[in-house]
Amino acid sequence: MSDMNQNNIPEEDMIVELELECGTVKCQIVTILEVNEQDYIVLLPEPNPLAEEGEVWFYRYSENPDDPNEEPELGYIESDEEFELVEDAYDEFLDNVDFED
Repeated sequence: MSDMNQNNIPEEDMIVELELECGTVKCQIVTILEVNEQDYIVLLPEPNPLAEEGEVWFYRYSENPDDPNEEPELGYIESDEEFELVEDAYDEFLDNVDFED
């Protein structure tokens, strides 16, 4: 995740694959946010039956600082309050992004 620009957006499109009960879903990494000392990853899934167009998914995110080659771990957001904090941080992120067309 070290190839982020000043807006915390990957310099190149980075794709991750999530293994879900219904199969594999490819997602583009939008950004990584820090909320209350916890990192969260924002993913934009490719079109699939589980996501509406333009919908993003939030997950807890952690990397092993002792082993940069280890796969990062994703976890579920456990409460509505936690989700709302992440959603607010993402809205603020969007407000601060300078979109270039």
